[in-house]
Amino acid sequence: MQTAAMTITQEIPKMHVANTGTSHAGRSDTAAPIPDGQLDRIAALAFVTDEETEAALRGGLAEFLGSLQIRRGGIRAATKALEHEASPRVLIVDVSGSDDPLGALDALAAVCAPDAKVLVIGERADIEFYREITRHLGVDEYLTKPLTRDRVATLAGPYMAGAEPERAASRGGKVVAVCGARGGVGTTTVAVNLALQISEQTRGHVALLDLHLRGGHAAMMLGARPGAGLRLALEDPDRADSLFLERVAFPVGDRLRVIAAEEPFEADPEPSPAGITRVLELLRQRFNVIVVDLPTPPSPAERQVLLLARHALVVFGPDVGSLRDAEQARRMITAHIGSGRTMMVLNRAKMPGALKQELIQEGLGGKPEVVIPDLPRQLPRAANLGRPALRDSSALRRALAPLTQEISGINVRQGGSLIGRLFRR
Repeated sequence: MQTAAMTITQEIPKMHVANTGTSHAGRSDTAAPIPDGQLDRIAALAFVTDEETEAALRGGLAEFLGSLQIRRGGIRAATKALEHEASPRVLIVDVSGSDDPLGALDALAAVCAPDAKVLVIGERADIEFYREITRHLGVDEYLTKPLTRDRVATLAGPYMAGAEPERAASRGGKVVAVCGARGGVGTTTVAVNLALQISEQTRGHVALLDLHLRGGHAAMMLGARPGAGLRLALEDPDRADSLFLERVAFPVGDRLRVIAAEEPFEADPEPSPAGITRVLELLRQRFNVIVVDLPTPPSPAERQVLLLARHALVVFGPDVGSLRDAEQARRMITAHIGSGRTMMVLNRAKMPGALKQELIQEGLGGKPEVVIPDLPRQLPRAANLGRPALRDSSALRRALAPLTQEISGINVRQGGSLIGRLFRR
């Protein structure tokens, strides 16, 4: 954004950040002013119009909160503020509710420094608007509502770290790791029903990978039959070829496939990191989302899933032991993928003898992202019948809706248009 006389029809060159003062993820010194010619310049400033958008920014940019200021208000508030303040290195501005967002962005250009990275949040999902603001108004990125933590981390995170997103690195299906704080907390129940809901709501191709090679329950809960060959592929990646999925993937409906094994208890499977990586590579080529049911705790080889995961869920119960183990699991997972992609899932909330919500929040240091109520009748009956509980439990469907929206980027209650999906990379 170059001059005060600039009009909406003029081409605005892309803004570049000088190397001086660029900080890396996780460093606390990003909160300090950046000495690049403007005194007291802050690293990042966001203007948002609603609580949901603010929560998504805080979750997706958790490691940068020390250098990010978030204020309530839209683009007019941003323009007015920058008339009197130095421009931040990264500016995030919400244009929702603006009658003339293009004109408002043009006015913002008059007061915003040319080297600022400008990220815009809005409700419009038409390609012409996207092209206009990114090609002709110098906007670096556009994020459509409803925001998800993952989309914020993927698109805005690199700018916060002083770089631009690597588009090619995100190609292929998303890996979602579901890990329990301990056995018996309902990890498989969450993985199975989440995979089913994502496939139904998005109409995308979804794979459910059960890494419990002995005694796994994912296939049984869906009334599916474990295929042969998964153990071999996980132990010897050279055996996993293009025909691998045809041999091991069992269809559940037209959009969900289950990849599981049923090894005898006396067997001693030894998955290798290379084998797990190879299997996930094959799955990412064929499926939009891959939900992985991880053993608790995952072995060193199984932790390879975390290195490839876009999202990680820690499932825990409302008891002291589970709460303690949940914190350990969160630390382990965060070390692999960062805090912005890890979500805590409280299962069986308010069951008889459960800890109160206040104590759970105190133990976690905040609210769990997802709370699933205790369903003592629906879940056991569904498991015995091999019929997903999601089919008969509206309470479970509602509880999983935030996870489905976060992973898919589609408003579960309202669905999503094709163009909207294109924007929600």
